[in-house]
Amino acid sequence: MIGLSTPSDALPEPPPRSRAPELTSILFAEDGILANELQLEHRPQQEAMARAVASAQSTDDSLLFEAGTGVGKSLAYLLPGIIQAVDQDRQFIVSTHTIALQEQLDRKDLPLCRKVFASHDSISRYSDFRSTVLVGKGNYLCTSRLANALRDKQELIPTSEHTELQRIAKWAAESEHGLRHELSPSPSYEVWELVNADSSSCSRKYCDHASCFYQKARARIANSHVIIVNHSLLFAHIAAGAGENGGTRGVLWPDDFVVLDEAHTVPAVATEHCGLHLSSYGTDRMLKYLYNPRTKRGLMVKHGGPAERQLVVDALEGSKQFFTFLAEKLLQKQFVTRIRETGFAEPWMDDPLALLHSAVRRRADKLDDGRERDELLEQARRVSTYRARITQFLAVAEPSKEVYWIERSGRRNTIVTLRTAPIDIAPFIRAELLNCGTSVVCTSATLALADKMDAFQSRMGAEEVTAAIEHSPFDFNRNFRAFVATDIPAPTRDQARLDLSALVDYIRYCTLATDGGTLVLFTSYADLRHVAGELEADYLAAGRPLLRQGGDLSRTALADKMRESGNAILFGTDSFWTGIDVPGDALSQVIITRLPFEVPTHPIPEARTEWIRDQGGNPFSELTLPDALVKFRQGVGRLIRTINDQGVITVLDSRIVQKPYGRWFLSTLPRPDVVRINRENRELRFEPFV
Repeated sequence: MIGLSTPSDALPEPPPRSRAPELTSILFAEDGILANELQLEHRPQQEAMARAVASAQSTDDSLLFEAGTGVGKSLAYLLPGIIQAVDQDRQFIVSTHTIALQEQLDRKDLPLCRKVFASHDSISRYSDFRSTVLVGKGNYLCTSRLANALRDKQELIPTSEHTELQRIAKWAAESEHGLRHELSPSPSYEVWELVNADSSSCSRKYCDHASCFYQKARARIANSHVIIVNHSLLFAHIAAGAGENGGTRGVLWPDDFVVLDEAHTVPAVATEHCGLHLSSYGTDRMLKYLYNPRTKRGLMVKHGGPAERQLVVDALEGSKQFFTFLAEKLLQKQFVTRIRETGFAEPWMDDPLALLHSAVRRRADKLDDGRERDELLEQARRVSTYRARITQFLAVAEPSKEVYWIERSGRRNTIVTLRTAPIDIAPFIRAELLNCGTSVVCTSATLALADKMDAFQSRMGAEEVTAAIEHSPFDFNRNFRAFVATDIPAPTRDQARLDLSALVDYIRYCTLATDGGTLVLFTSYADLRHVAGELEADYLAAGRPLLRQGGDLSRTALADKMRESGNAILFGTDSFWTGIDVPGDALSQVIITRLPFEVPTHPIPEARTEWIRDQGGNPFSELTLPDALVKFRQGVGRLIRTINDQGVITVLDSRIVQKPYGRWFLSTLPRPDVVRINRENRELRFEPFV
């Protein structure tokens, strides 16, 4: 793990006093430095948040803070955090939801912070703060492993991939950071696996610090005041034991402190990284790295003999038998199957993996200390880890605390994956994040429901943490309108065809009646495909670009296309409900096709429903409804991104005005009044901004 310090047995000396609380007041006041020196608009909500963050960080307390869109939360937590980090020589970890948001903080927000500090002599010393972006080790190219791959390509890599290896080598000679996402098009997974830094052979012991991208990243991190990570990486490190600081306070580093932006996603991300995840594809890749019987390449070509290669073949056969059985017996009619008890499959892989592990260890032990020996030892460890995880899954050891399931995925649905997840993630977050003796600030635009954070606090294990809310400063009475279609049948199975027909009709009407761009949010990819197929010709005739999730373009590329077009219609599902930022007329309308209730048949919500019911609670009010409300708020939040934006929300789910729980969804809208429309009156009542 990058830059993780070696803990000391002794408790650290108390850090010097931070000037963050007093300087925050000077920075954010109505006549403060931000307003006077940089002519930035004074926002009372931003000032209140900055003061709260500075106070919590200065006393190493935690804080939950909902900051509505437009509050300016990035500056509100970055400026006090940087001051504290510099004053006390501590590491300030900022975690956000995606790598794209990491880059935004690094390229946009931190340079603005430097400009703020440089604007006045009294705070100029803070402009020299050091920062870096932390990504997973596997994202870095290892120049030493690249050299080895080029040298041993005949033994390791099929001839068809030699060109790809040469492309990576050419890029490496020019690259500044050696990060995978900087190479376009993205390198093939098979070749990148051979040359990335996610290996024991890429280490201080063997790599040239002056040329190794990963080692240079380590050096930057160890010397940085601000370290920008993403939630996935943060919890991957925590789950792997990075937070065990030997009795000292801190989450990843001794005496660090943390801000988690987009914190509404934290429980889901933490759950993802606290469970087991093992796929047929990953198992196949792990074994074929040792020896691929089709291409006759792999580590065992150079370091093993016929006996070792046969053991790999046996393990591959055992893997095929095991995962094929699961696919045919448990996943033939569905994509997901929950496992509740043992005995559902035989341990076909246990003996082959045990024999292979011993053989690879023996080969490693015959080598002198060095890179090649460490590489073999690491592969032996991987084999042992896979064996242990399969054994753990087959045992179904803790069904009262964890949910177990098997799923099919991939383009052809041929990948079988074993999954587990904790039913209640709160104890883990409480112990590994909130109870580390340091300040942890969680912020987002959507933490509360009806101005209360009870649901989020319960999910986080943060019942005792101080919570605060500052609403958006935008004038929603002027720039926001909401419409609800009341004549669309409720989405039941019996009315599915009629309902889809109604969706097509309304989406056609509302998108073509709006001059700017429209984001149409679906809860079902099948619905998205159906509606897109029905409307593609209409949009072509109207000269309106149709962008849709599931094609060749990534989520980021689709958002870029929408900004560039100015009047596109973008169809998206799950991931498009959050994180899409398209300001101005390019996004003038958000259409919500369904209230975003999660399908209760997925193993995780199903298990949580059972657990809540066993505790005497109400699963709908404690789980289903709160989750849907947060997602609904996120979808609505895509619309108004700047003070000058105008737009409409159009809800095509009549349950929002017909069901008792609908009032909860209506209460989350930026303004309470909605216009009810139907096919007979929509020509008169549907009024998008012109």
